[in-house]
Amino acid sequence: MSDLEILSKFTIGGQELSNRVVLAPMTRARCTPNSDAPFSFECSAPNDLHVEYYTQRASAGLVITEGTHFSEDGSGWLYAPHITTDEHVEAWKKVTDSVHAKNGKIYLQLWHLGRQCHTSLHPNTKRIVSASEIPMGGGNKTKTVTGEYSEPETPHALTIEEIQQTIKDFATGAMQAKKAGFDGVEIHSANGYLVDQFIQSSSNSRTDEYGGSMENRTRLLVEIFQAIVDSGAFPADRVGFRLSPNGAFGGMGSEDNFETFIHVAKTMNELKPAYLHLMDGLGFGFHNKCKVVRAADIRKVFDGPIIANVGLTKETAEGLVRSGAADLVAFGRPYIANPDLVERFQNNWPLAESTDQAHWWGHLGAEGYTDFPAYSE
Repeated sequence: MSDLEILSKFTIGGQELSNRVVLAPMTRARCTPNSDAPFSFECSAPNDLHVEYYTQRASAGLVITEGTHFSEDGSGWLYAPHITTDEHVEAWKKVTDSVHAKNGKIYLQLWHLGRQCHTSLHPNTKRIVSASEIPMGGGNKTKTVTGEYSEPETPHALTIEEIQQTIKDFATGAMQAKKAGFDGVEIHSANGYLVDQFIQSSSNSRTDEYGGSMENRTRLLVEIFQAIVDSGAFPADRVGFRLSPNGAFGGMGSEDNFETFIHVAKTMNELKPAYLHLMDGLGFGFHNKCKVVRAADIRKVFDGPIIANVGLTKETAEGLVRSGAADLVAFGRPYIANPDLVERFQNNWPLAESTDQAHWWGHLGAEGYTDFPAYSE
């Protein structure tokens, strides 16, 4: 038996996790491609590759899926999965059933891109949306429906009525996740996507109840969380949320992020969520506009489970758990090449080296997705 704390059991939402290792959500865009009909069902439905990928990694204490679309306004990543229809629910059931058959636990990440997409991927609304009419910065580009790069467009600032509909869309997505057999959901409020666009002052110049003060900028996340719980989809302790106070991805970063995200954590603590998933590592890009927000800072105001993420090793993850700064530890890229990551930790087997990004990014089939083998002596 290993004496690693990260391999000890932990309980979230009344469910016992077999260990504290989490498969981090990673966009892989492996739905079945069809460039002639990019809005067809097959292009947005989980397939057998998804079943295999998540089942290979089901020994994680908690599996969090890649970001999943639940509305047209929130979609915009070609070949990423959706959960908008009953057919999508049935496709996801194959994933959850297979993970559960391996005694795994799996949460769906609810993903609204906001301004990080292109209008060509919204054939009905013909717009992108955000907190304010502020385009994505940082030299970033978006991709069109044909896969071409484009300069960021100016988003439509959601009206109060449209914000209320967006909140309902999140709740509907959670109800779909429940029908699909997921154990819970994670609100993607990180990495410069819609909820993060509302939280950060650099992307939110509103003067109404959703802008200005930290309390107002946190309001959308709070109301989405409450709407999911009120819908009956999941109780509060089965609804997690993700934050990236240090990240530059999506042109993000604000001078008041340290104070803002401490406020977000303190506010959400009162709602007793399943967990706070914190991207406090700097490996995903640091905006360098304020001091770094660490898990230890969040722990001072957040009593619930904290998942630490970005750039962890077995040793640094163990240290975070033993220090009490985090309760669980999420791994992304190490899980790409090591589907049996938990078993490698348990047996002190070496990790497969992370392969070149060209092998696992930009492909549309099994290559770089499900073709990494388990350890063999």
